[in-house]
Amino acid sequence: MENDYFSVEAILAENQKIQCTFKHEIPNMGHLGGGTERERTKLQLPMWLAYVIIYSDWAEFNIPQPFGLKVRNALKAEATSVRLSNLVGAGGMWYGFGKMIMDMLSDEQASEMSEMMTKAFKDAQHFAAIGPGGAGGSGSDGLDATEREIFTLAQASAKRMKKWHEESDKAKQ
Repeated sequence: MENDYFSVEAILAENQKIQCTFKHEIPNMGHLGGGTERERTKLQLPMWLAYVIIYSDWAEFNIPQPFGLKVRNALKAEATSVRLSNLVGAGGMWYGFGKMIMDMLSDEQASEMSEMMTKAFKDAQHFAAIGPGGAGGSGSDGLDATEREIFTLAQASAKRMKKWHEESDKAKQ
């Protein structure tokens, strides 16, 4: 995923919400949560807003559920059984959202999360699990947006390779 201002993937990933706990009492901030309460200490904020608040040291955040212990354990046990696209919604940008979370973590936590995401990508073998005909869908159902993009590129590449091979066989005859 590009971290580009005009990238649709970046916009979708930045729109994911994270739980922020405010360190200071801020008057009249209840409207940020969409309610009528005037005082709140915990709010679900979109990433684009959370960046500013967290880096200004007004709040802390918890690692979101899609990257929590339950998901990590499921990925360790059987990575192909975890539907990454269902964990985050909004187009299934699990890897993109994870990268944005990693940017906000300490080096040690970011390294741990990076290893988990890399291992999930390598171990999941979603493409092998789907098979050539697909598992009851288009072949890319259940894949994260990043995996879907790679899957589409691989399919197009296989078609071009087959076409090239057939054309080269005709030229030899």
